[in-house]
This record gives sequence, structure tokens and C-alpha cells, in this order.
Amino acid sequence: MEAHLAAKPSDVAVLVNITTEKWPPRHRTYFGSLEVRSPQPGEPYAITPVRGCTGVMDLGDKRTVEYCITAREIAEDIAREINNDSGEGSFHGVFVAAGETPTEAELADARRRLEEFQCRLVAAADLEWERTKNPMFITDLERRAARQLGQEKPWLYDPKPLAECPVCAEKIKHGVAVCRSCGAILDREKAAQYGLVGAGRKERQRNPDPQAEAGK
Repeated sequence: MEAHLAAKPSDVAVLVNITTEKWPPRHRTYFGSLEVRSPQPGEPYAITPVRGCTGVMDLGDKRTVEYCITAREIAEDIAREINNDSGEGSFHGVFVAAGETPTEAELADARRRLEEFQCRLVAAADLEWERTKNPMFITDLERRAARQLGQEKPWLYDPKPLAECPVCAEKIKHGVAVCRSCGAILDREKAAQYGLVGAGRKERQRNPDPQAEAGK
């Protein structure tokens, strides 16, 4: 099945994005790829024009049939894909305008839907925080929602930023005795206190370096 841009220049739909999120290009077999624009600083929204296509279906025996894919069908398909990216009922501020530019009513409705979705995300994060008090269980999407709503939440910040292992450079918690990634002993006294410096580690330290042995 192939497709190419429709010959009718008047068949254009308008995708509207009211958030500053950068979305990856959307790929379709019938027109290639399309990047949905995001508003620049100071812009209330961004517009991405979408044009219709004429598809060609191969029926076999060298027979083909053409069919039209309207611009609105393509635009609604892309908006649906972006908005449903985070599960049922999600909305990320992308919609198809009825005309060449969005009306105030359309923009107000999109802002309302976006705010409702972001409030649900923040509420879910609050419940998770009450249950675990662990910021690692708060998703980036939930953090972004709280910031866009201008809400101050304890789970937005990690009071104890991770340190870096001096051996393998992996992120570790402050004060750990042994790096869980490379096994380096970072605090020998603490490691011995909890029995983490076992026979296996001592045996590994006693084993001679093969390269050193070869040089003897």
C-alpha cells in the first residue's frame, strides 16, 4: 500500500498544541513523518498544518485502486496518538481546530482538559508519596504536571542528591559502604561491621594480577 500527498491544496487541517512539550516526529506510511510544533516563549499555542493524502492500494495482478485520506482524519489520528500516550483519559494539549486558527472556546476547553489531567497526575503522586515517602516512585510526568500547575510538592525535590562512585562513576547514595554496581568498598570499616567484607572479597584481593605475574 502506498500513498502520496493529495493534489487538493485546500484539504488542510490544523493541529494545535498549547504546551511547550517537544514531541518526536509522527511517522505514517501514507505521508512519511510530521513534527508537531510547540509554542515558543510568549506564544499561547503553536499550529501545525496537516494536508490530505491520496493512497494507492495494491489489489494484485497489477491492479490498484486510489482512496482519499482527508487532512482531518490524519490530524485527528496524530492528536489521538499524542494525547493517549499516557494511558486512558490522558490529554497533552494537542487538538484539531475546526478552522484555520483555534477559537477562544477551543483553547479554553483544551486548557481545562489539560488542567484536569494534570490535577489527576498530581493527586496520584500525592497518594504515592503518602504511601512510600520515596521520590523515586514519582514519575517525570507527575513532576512536570505539578510544575506546570505551579504547585510546591515535597516529592518535587530529593533532599539527598545522589553521589558518584569514584571507581565506576555510577550514582550511589551518600554513606554507602559498597557500590552495588562495581562492588568497590567505599567504607571498609562500615563494610566490615555489617559483614560485607567476606572471604570472597579477601580471596579476590589475594589473587595476583595476571599481568603482574607475566612481567615477573
